[in-house]
Amino acid sequence: MQLVKVGLCAFGMSGKVFHAPFLKEHPGFFLSAVTERSKEESREKYPDAKIYRSVEEMLQNADIEVVVVNTPVQTHFEYAKMALETGKNVIVEKPFTVNVQEAEELVELAEEKGLFLSVYQNRRFDRDFLQVEKVLNEGILGTIKETEIRFDRFRTEPGGKQHKENPQQAGSGSLHDLGAHLVDQAVRFFGFPEKLFADVFSMKGNEFANDYFEILLFYKDNLRVRLKSSVFSKEAHYAYTIHGNKGSFLQERSDNQEAELVAGALPLYGKDWALPLKDADGILNFINENTETERILTLSEPGNYMDYYQQIYEYIVFGYPLPSPGMEVMQNMKIIDAALESAKEGRIVNLV
Repeated sequence: MQLVKVGLCAFGMSGKVFHAPFLKEHPGFFLSAVTERSKEESREKYPDAKIYRSVEEMLQNADIEVVVVNTPVQTHFEYAKMALETGKNVIVEKPFTVNVQEAEELVELAEEKGLFLSVYQNRRFDRDFLQVEKVLNEGILGTIKETEIRFDRFRTEPGGKQHKENPQQAGSGSLHDLGAHLVDQAVRFFGFPEKLFADVFSMKGNEFANDYFEILLFYKDNLRVRLKSSVFSKEAHYAYTIHGNKGSFLQERSDNQEAELVAGALPLYGKDWALPLKDADGILNFINENTETERILTLSEPGNYMDYYQQIYEYIVFGYPLPSPGMEVMQNMKIIDAALESAKEGRIVNLV
């Protein structure tokens, strides 16, 4: 099996949970280098990975083919550009960049260099997202008329991370953080919208970056898609509410991969590894072919973040499609930028 050498730009939560374990367990990858500015936390689990004290040092000296830019979003553009200019393929954590101009420049540079650029949209491999995708593809709901996608939390106190909470830093706040997932999912389900209207602000006060957003996406044929997130949601809502002319589907946000990884679970290569659910996590209510109403409690199948790295490997080795390529996710940045513009000016913003 061809071995692909990879370097991590950071070993914080993202590196420890979402990247390093998968690179270690996938037989086609070798975690060759890790950037840790002062600590050596990676050494215990990844002793074969050489530790560098800066991204610049790693890029200049490490024998790697792929670089994972998993640093704060404010540095994504700088490090991804640096990696591309040194001839490395790049995986960028979401959100892609702080604005669409940076995303466009990186996409152009990757194309110019003949390198790949992929954005780590791991929520495409959540069980709940995959279940919604399955129901939509089956067409059981008929023509979709209204959809709401939510990602709520109950975090009423500041977390202390300046790159996420300082309103003076571009790219901070929930819109770039959780919104990067919701926008991506809406576009995956329904394509690029025609226009939008957004409300984006901080419930905790103006001294903090936005922690609430509501984006209304307008599609042709009178489809409306609402994306919403709040940090003052003690009681959970359905994460996905979908209404069509033949029925409705309600889906909980039920994926447990992140929690299991944080607790120390190891992802398995070639098989499902996340724990199965014990109870139904969805409700499907529709009119069947006999014009009778059916109401079914649904149980989603496990998701698997390993599938992202498997697709990266298959792209490198076999030339299969690249998962979440930069060109594709760049469109998401247009929606995020437009949402900020809409909220600031209090108007509908045209996208096409």
